[in-house]
Amino acid sequence: MAPPPRPTPRVTHQARARALKLADALRAQYADAHCELVFKNPLQLLVATILSAQATDVSVNKVTPALFAAFPTAEAFARATPAEIEPFIRSIGLFRSKAKSIHDSCKTLVERFGGEVPRSMDELLQLRGVARKTANVVLGNCFNINVGFVVDTHIQRLAVRFGLAKPGENPQKIEQRLMALLPQERWCELSHQFIWHGRRACKARGVACGEHPICSAFGKACELRVSAKKKRTRSR
Repeated sequence: MAPPPRPTPRVTHQARARALKLADALRAQYADAHCELVFKNPLQLLVATILSAQATDVSVNKVTPALFAAFPTAEAFARATPAEIEPFIRSIGLFRSKAKSIHDSCKTLVERFGGEVPRSMDELLQLRGVARKTANVVLGNCFNINVGFVVDTHIQRLAVRFGLAKPGENPQKIEQRLMALLPQERWCELSHQFIWHGRRACKARGVACGEHPICSAFGKACELRVSAKKKRTRSR
């Protein structure tokens, strides 16, 4: 198994304590948070997560029932061609490249892993269209294996707003920081809680920093609050 990215050494006890308080607040607010992609087995989640890149879970969930009925196994996907997969996912952005990724990944599953989704990071990263985010989603939700922290657009945004990461840091660096700050056994759970907060409260636009108690308590680094504070200062 490939080792997780090395956590940043610049994490203080105080920073960890604050991050844990945030984690507990998210758990209290979103105790029922879960993956909102609909799936019945690891293959379905793998395919759905590949489809979800630059697409919403809602849009993915609309196409996957027919897709999985037509291609119920990795062998079925591998026997097909990308052109045969495309009509089922045409409403999803980048559907042609995603059809190729799904087809190629399933061929690899059949040829190297007996048609089964592997349970290690290094093996999952051998699949086309699979990077650390997708691998972390599959490992955490299907196998309860926490070797990394999912970093999607919501988590990337909230990590900065909550002061857990610095503005401009890439997903890999943010993942390193979150892994260093938060308890490993809760990484998958927390990824869903971050995402639910990002979708329901602390959105990219119309942020609820002035209203939601979690944002009020932990969102001092939010760029919108900082900008508003600067405007108030200049107007005095």
